[in-house]
Order: sequence, then structure tokens, then C-alpha cells
Amino acid sequence: MAKVCWPYFDPEYENLSVRINPPRVSVDNTSCSNCTVVKVDSVNKPGILLEVVQILTDLDFIITKAYVSSDGGWFMDVFHVTDQHGKRITDVKTIDYVERVLGPKGHTMDGMKNFPGKSVGVHSFGNHTAIEIIGRDRPGLLSEISAVLANLHFNVTVAEVWTHNRRIACVLYVNDDTTGGAVNDPNRMSIMEEQLKHILRGCEDDDNVARTSFSMGFTHIDRRLHQMLFADRDYEGGGVTSELDYPPSFRPKITIDRCEEKGYSVVSVRCKDRAKLMFDIVCTLTDMQYVVFHANISSCGPRASQEYFIRHMDGCILDTEGEKERVVKCLEAAIHRRVSEGLSLELCAKDRVGLLSEVTRILRENGLSVLRAGVSTVGEKAVNVFYVRNAYGNPVDAKTIEALREEIGHTMMLNVKKDPASRKAVGAESSGWAKTSFFFGNLLEKFLA
Repeated sequence: MAKVCWPYFDPEYENLSVRINPPRVSVDNTSCSNCTVVKVDSVNKPGILLEVVQILTDLDFIITKAYVSSDGGWFMDVFHVTDQHGKRITDVKTIDYVERVLGPKGHTMDGMKNFPGKSVGVHSFGNHTAIEIIGRDRPGLLSEISAVLANLHFNVTVAEVWTHNRRIACVLYVNDDTTGGAVNDPNRMSIMEEQLKHILRGCEDDDNVARTSFSMGFTHIDRRLHQMLFADRDYEGGGVTSELDYPPSFRPKITIDRCEEKGYSVVSVRCKDRAKLMFDIVCTLTDMQYVVFHANISSCGPRASQEYFIRHMDGCILDTEGEKERVVKCLEAAIHRRVSEGLSLELCAKDRVGLLSEVTRILRENGLSVLRAGVSTVGEKAVNVFYVRNAYGNPVDAKTIEALREEIGHTMMLNVKKDPASRKAVGAESSGWAKTSFFFGNLLEKFLA
């Protein structure tokens, strides 16, 4: 039999277009008096919009306007951004980082490696082990999860927790208290997994109720949480959470029309504006295998208006009513997952094994349920942020806050804040610590920069 000789394929050919036409990035502080304009021109490739939005979002930039165009082989994008205080981006190191990461020397995904706290994987954040957990939520569950890890002498250094439609998704970074590194003992890993599955399963015998995994890949934490809940079909509901449970200000209006002239489906989103809204929507469309060809993003006061011209990856538009309904439900879920109207507790203390277990136990014993949480560790300092309500889903009363302050105020600094959109939250902010708004997972990168 004659030997078949395949033609040689240079592996560098795939990057040829990028090398011939490298990305061009400009950060302009002169065109607009109230924002910084970031322009990105690049060879188009799948997922590039999400990569760019992801990087800007991880820097805690607020995207007030954006214009996207990626017809043909070229991607052109303009973002109007500010910092968390509504000011232009003037820090030289930050501007240099944006130009370096989005530019030809460190383009997109390579630059994400500089954000170790935003990746999921055994080798993605120093010498830590990443744990992914998805299951049915109930009051006190986070306390039980952290207690299992503390009893096994695993220290939680970074964590993010989301709940939606009675489902909970967690990504936690842990290290071994004795070695300070990743957990390498397969027996201890097996015990950890079995105990976590047991408490997640609760009284149910169905293995599909809960899943625990130890991730090996490199994935953005926020995106991974979206993927986990999407795969768990949280957008279908089935729990006590319904559209009526959200205040009118949080209910998005999503419509899908057809652009006959260009052959696009047009997804329009009108909802209350918030940080990371564009990332959550683009992330969901990308993971649902839709390509954004054009987009127009703007915010006016507290409201956001976003319009996306999309097609499926196979080139088809959204033809059926069932497909349109599914996209609407998934986008509504993506918007609501990060919304936590009500009270937030920000705690700072010296890091130690069992700290998260101790704090969540106190919250549980005071009748509080955690809707969303973030944990960061910088050196010997741990910063924990919890969005909470009482066990019945109602706002927390002032007596409970005072009891919390009395119990934990001696050992850690506590900052109590309310969401300004919530009229039922505790009337006045009270603080034993500097008032700072934390965006989960980002604090650590700022200290490491």
C-alpha cells in the first residue's frame, strides 16, 4: 500500500493575519471630558468581543457606551469607560496595561494570564486547587460547605458564590494548610468530594441534584459561573424565584426582531444599568454559540439600553419562537444572577483556616441567607463580601445587624452597606471600616499588580 504524504502545514500560518495586521489600541482622554475612549482595531476572530469586554470589566471599568462592528475579517470597537467613581482613566500604569494586553505584544488571552485570580484550574492561581460546585441552594449551605473544607484543613483563599432560582454555583480556590500548596493527596481529595456531595445532596438520593469537580482548565471565574448555571438550566426556574420576586426596576425588557436588510437577528435589552452588565450579556450570547456582528451600548442615568445584531455560528438567525424564547430566558437569567438588591456585609480580618466557616456560621445562626459572596486574600489579610437576606428572603432588620456587629466586631472589621436601589434595606450605612465597594475577585489582582 502506497504511503500517503500529507502536505506540510506551518503552525504559524494560523497567526499570520495577526502578525501582518497586528491589533491597534488607543486610549484617548482628550475626545470626551467625562470619560476615556478605548478603541480596538483587530483581525476578527471568534470570541474576540468577549475577550476585550472581559479585560475591561476585570479592571473595574464602567462601560457607559460602546460601538461594535465586526463584519468581514476586521473587528472595530469603541468603548467609553470610566472608573468606579465616574472619572476618566488617568493612571499611567493602567493605561499602559490596557494597551499592552489588547495590543500586539500581549493580545487578549495571553494577557489574561496576568489575572490569576480570574482563572479556574489547579495551576491557574499559584499552587492552589480549584473546586467547582453546583447544586440546590438552601439556607446555611455555604456554611456547611466551608465547614467541610475547614475540618479537612483546607484554607479558602479565593471564592465566588452565586445563587439563582434556588441553585448555587461556587468556584473556590483552596490550599493545604500544612504545605501551603495545592492539595495533592488523592485520598483527601476523594474524602472532600464525597463530603461535599453529601451535604449538597441533602435528603435527595438523585446524584444529578449536585455536582462537584476539580477543574484543570483555564477559565474566567465569572464566565465559568455563568456556564455552570446555564448548563444546570437555571433559566428554566422551577424554584420559588419568579419574575414577580424582582423589583420592577430590575425586570429587564428583552425583545428579538429581525433585520431583513442584513440578515441579522436584533436582540434589544432594556434594564437597570449596573457594573458588568455588558460582560454578562456578551458572555451568555457567546456561550450559546451566537456571534455578535454589531452592537450599540448606552446608558442614560440608571437605565441601560443594549442592542446586538447576531447570528448563530452556523450563519442562521433566530427563526423559531422557541429559540427566541430560550434566548430571552437565558439573558434574563444572566442579568439576574449578579443582581443582589439589599444588604452587603464587607469583612476584613487576618486570614486563617476556618475563617470563612466561622463567618458563615455566624451569619446562619443569625438567620441570614447568603445570596452572593466573594472572598479574596492578600498576604495575611482576608476580605469577605456577602450579599444577604433573612431566611425568608426579606431584607435584614437593624437588630440583626447590631447583633452581628456585637458578635464579630471584636475580631474583624465590618462594613455594612445597602444597595441604593433597595428602599427596604437598613436605613443608614454603619461602618467600622473604610467604605469601599468591592467587586468580587478583583481586589487580589489590584494588590498583585
